[in-house]
Amino acid sequence: MADMMTVRLKVNGVAHEGRCEPRKLLVDFIREDLGLTGTHVGCEHGICGACTIIVNGESARSCIMLAVQADGAELMTVEGLMQDGKLHPLQEAFREHHGLQCGFCTPGMLMTALDFLRTNPSPSDREIREGISAVLCRCTGYQGIVNAVRAAAATLRGGR
Repeated sequence: MADMMTVRLKVNGVAHEGRCEPRKLLVDFIREDLGLTGTHVGCEHGICGACTIIVNGESARSCIMLAVQADGAELMTVEGLMQDGKLHPLQEAFREHHGLQCGFCTPGMLMTALDFLRTNPSPSDREIREGISAVLCRCTGYQGIVNAVRAAAATLRGGR
């Protein structure tokens, strides 16, 4: 236990502190130590995107990042999207436009889309497809996701 390290970070606006081995993956720290199981573990190689979260304002794969690397960071997980019991416009759009089926990729897709829309608030469908291409979905065929991201972009810009 001598090699345990302290990790202090803010997740979804709440300060957390925990101790873990230096080799513990951030996704495992989030799920096991913090109890935030919305972030999914898929490929464990950074390929599928199911584990995508926001780290210091930018999307990151939590399965290829160590928890100790996040010490001092601000993180946002899918649990941080809903505010005051109200779905985030992206979550609402995914529901309205059938942007999910099994739901496994959805947390990573939502966080990727959130970061994408931060940098491109008025994307074309082609740009949306490129922007979400880092997350693999085996169920939807992506059209519902593209429709949802387009609708969310309009809502976030103030148009409906």
